[in-house]
Amino acid sequence: MDKDKREPQDEAVAEELKGVPEELLDREGDETGERGDSGVEDALESLRGDLDAAKQDVLYARAETQNVRRRLEKDVQDARTYAATGFARDILSVADNLARALDALPKEVREDERIKGFVTGIEATQRELDKVFSQHGVSRIAAIGLPLDPNQHQAMMEIPTDEHEPGTIVQEMQAGYMIRDRLLRPAMVGVAKKPD
Repeated sequence: MDKDKREPQDEAVAEELKGVPEELLDREGDETGERGDSGVEDALESLRGDLDAAKQDVLYARAETQNVRRRLEKDVQDARTYAATGFARDILSVADNLARALDALPKEVREDERIKGFVTGIEATQRELDKVFSQHGVSRIAAIGLPLDPNQHQAMMEIPTDEHEPGTIVQEMQAGYMIRDRLLRPAMVGVAKKPD
């Protein structure tokens, strides 16, 4: 009767163990029983190694995701901060033309009562344009009297003079502008040099 009781139980265990690799099965009375235990240990060790590798991969993936997120946030912030760059660069020619128009008016014409209103209108337009530039972080680069800075100034010519140190900006042909901390357009300048 003991045999009868064992057989259904053995059949149930055998049914449950179907599909398990042979090296992982612990066979009682087998000469390979000890090898089976070491096979299980080897399999467990292999699984632990796989688990550690998977954990490491997850950590790397999280770090990469965080780096991508930070990079995208910076790109979005830069896009917001410098969105007006193209438009500002295009509108600089308008500011240049207004400045040239005012510079071209002789003093006697500025004082003429018939033209005074016109001149006042051009000056007001230039002030309004400068105000809009400053609201969007566009600022004029200082040039005259400063040493040449290749990051902000573009030397167009050298002017021989004893009045200024060589490398000092003595003439500005075109104003330069920054948008926040980026160069929008370099100032085109004339630089002092020692006379020959």
